[in-house]
Parts: sequence; structure tokens; C-alpha cells
Amino acid sequence: MFFVDTLEFEGLGNRSYVAGGTSAAVVIDPPRDIDQVIAAAARRGVRIVFVAETHVHNDYVTGGLELARVTGASYLVPAGAHVSFARTPVADGDTVDVDAGLALRAIATPGHTPHHTSYVLEQDGRGVAAFTGGSLLIGTVGRPDLVEPRLTEQLARAQHASAHRLAAELDDEVPVLPTHGFGSFCSSAQAEGDTTTIGKERTSNDALTLDVDTFVQRMLAGLEDVPAYYAHMGPANAAGPAPVDLTPPRRADAGEISSRLAAGEWVVDLRSRMAFAEGHVAGSFNFEGEGKLATYLAWLIPWGKPVTLLADTPAQIADAQRELARVGIDRPAAAATGDPAGWIRSGEQLGSFPRARFADLADVRQRGDELVVLDVRRNSERAGGYIDGSVHIPIHELHGRIGEVPDGTVWVHCAGGMRAAIAASLLDAAGRDVVAVDDGFDAAVDAGLSLASG
Repeated sequence: MFFVDTLEFEGLGNRSYVAGGTSAAVVIDPPRDIDQVIAAAARRGVRIVFVAETHVHNDYVTGGLELARVTGASYLVPAGAHVSFARTPVADGDTVDVDAGLALRAIATPGHTPHHTSYVLEQDGRGVAAFTGGSLLIGTVGRPDLVEPRLTEQLARAQHASAHRLAAELDDEVPVLPTHGFGSFCSSAQAEGDTTTIGKERTSNDALTLDVDTFVQRMLAGLEDVPAYYAHMGPANAAGPAPVDLTPPRRADAGEISSRLAAGEWVVDLRSRMAFAEGHVAGSFNFEGEGKLATYLAWLIPWGKPVTLLADTPAQIADAQRELARVGIDRPAAAATGDPAGWIRSGEQLGSFPRARFADLADVRQRGDELVVLDVRRNSERAGGYIDGSVHIPIHELHGRIGEVPDGTVWVHCAGGMRAAIAASLLDAAGRDVVAVDDGFDAAVDAGLSLASG
């Protein structure tokens, strides 16, 4: 018998896997915080004997090197990956024995990266699970543009060939277990669903249903912007990440929070967007701890800028610290919890701004009030329709382009409210009068706002 346990990381849109038999296991693409991986193996009563990377990751810092060191496991890394640490290089066709009757076979699947490798778990010589990393995903494939612009088309064609190789070598019922594709920007497109098999992908995945030229043209046309922090992940993983330190950050009082803001550091409020709008430290930014914290904070913050975290409870600080460590933001400069009134000095006041719905925006527009409508969605979202007369600056560009926002009260919106809240906090910190539209974009039509397209 074999097992496969899935570890989900919703904030980054990724998964890691622990798979094995009765006494031993392999871990595929582990996260930076390895304690939960070790706990998963302990619950199964198995020893981790192999740690396997499908590729040098661009979207998170791996815990593979540290996990192998702590457990004594062999660290399997694709032979073509250029890394600065000792490992067991894996080439196409290499097989390792995980447990009695259970083996792991490497299949070269270039495309997401030139060295990308998938792994097939085989029981008594028959494939029972395919760990496809950033190769074959649910309904799509990993994006091919993260390595080198001149290689993008070549890697896109390799993705097509790799998907076909997996489909040719594996039975229809074999589960496809990718690392990316659950909201990760490493995915070339977002697909619905949490599970799939080779058979399902054979009939629904563009890589397996389209000819290579059509597939490449369609995929390259749909690629989104690359999160800025990706540029730091690959080099960190190739160098060999240091062990993560999740001990609590030092406590900041109101004076220190004020000083850090004055020094140009980032103070990030993890509370809900509703609570932030009602009252916050002037100059702080709102990245909800329950949202895609790591993705958007790491994308927007100048790399290496010290960050102080504010939250309701120490548990929220700890959760955020763990998530940020996964993308290389290792140690918050400081943190504070509790009542926001305790985060400001005597005589100071908390900042605030209003929240609204698209129906409210329609009302003030109908009255003829002067205002600016700012759309912070991605280009692909805006292409599907936008509020007539709105200004468009994607959220990940806003911090550097606030000066381009026209004068007047800014009504900022996204597709659902989370990114609008981030944008509103950036604008508020810059001294702009802002209204955060906390509403689903579908409501814009229902409210009577005219949409344009193109």
C-alpha cells in the first residue's frame, strides 16, 4: 500500500506532497517552513528518506535543503539545475527505491524551466501518481517565461512536448499532482478544480488537445505580469536557502512604529480591510492576513525594505511571519498587536477612509460629483470590460505610479475588494482622499454603470 498526503499553501497557490509506504516516504517540493512536513511524516509513522525538487522554484523559497539536512534524506535535484550545494543529481529515467515495492522515477519534462523534472510514484512497477511540479497542471501548464525572455517560445514548445510525453507514458487513471496551479502566478492560466488525472487532462488540457503552434500562440498571448519578487527566489534557491527563523519578532510600541514610518520603512496592517478603513496608523498599508499576503506584499514592497507587522493577535503575526518566510521575507523588524489606539502616540489620531459599493459610485456619478475611478485589476481582467472613464493602474504598479492618479477623490476598485483595499491604503498613505469600493465587479453593471471594452 502507498499513501500521498497533500500540503496546501493557499496564499501562494501551491502544493507540496509527502508520499510513501509503511515505513518510508519522499517529499516533493517542500515549503520553507519544514516543521509541518516533518509533522505530516510523523503522523504517518514514516521516515523521510528522499526530498525531491521538480525544479529550482521561482515563486517561493524551498525548504528542501534544510529538510534533507535535518532528516538525513537524500536530496534529489534535477541534474541540469545549477546549484551551489551538495545534492543527488537526477536525470531522466533515474529511479530510487522509496519503500518495499515503491519506487520514484524521474521523467525529464522541460518547459517551465529547462531542467524541469517530474516524478512518477510506481508501485510494483506501475505508475500510481505523477508529481508534475510546474509541467502538466490542472487544465493548463506552468508558464515558460520565468527563466530568460529569449527562451520563452522554445520552453513553451517544450511544455507541449513534455505534456504529451507524460500522457503517452502514464495510464489515464494516474492522478496528476502538480505543485503550481491553485492560484500561483507560475501557472500560465488559472483553471478550476482541485484534482485531475492523466485521462481528464488528455481531453481538456490545451497542451494535449491543440497542435503545438496554436498552443504556443494561445499560451504566450495569455501570460500575465511576473511578480517582482520572483527575481529573488531562483537565486536564493540555487544558492541554498538558510534555515527559517520563526521566533516572534520584537514588540514595537507607538514611538517605534512612528519612527519606522518616518524612516521610510513599511508598516503593514494585517487586519481585515473593514477594520483598517475604520481606523489605522496613518501611513501604514493594509495587506489582509487572510488574503494573498505573501504574493502581494512581496510583489509590491521594495526588496529588502524592513517591514513591521500590526495585527489583532500574536497568532495572526505568527501566521503572517510563516507565510512571508516562504517568499524570503524572513524577519519582520518588529510587530504590535491589540487595539490600534495603542499603536499611535498621545495626541495623534487614527486615519480612516470610507468604503462603498458600486451602487454608491453610480449614485455620486449621477449627481455629477467630481471623482476619479481607479481600476487596479490586471490587464487581462480589464480587457473583459471596464467602467467607462476609469483610470487603469494594476495594483502591482500603483506604488510607483501614484503620481499618475488624477486629482480628486479616488474611488478605487478591483474584482472583489482585497486589492482595492491595498490600493486604498497606498493612496491614503500618500495623502489622497480615497474611497475603497468593496464589491464584486459584476455589481457594476447591476448598479447601472456603463462599461467599455477593449
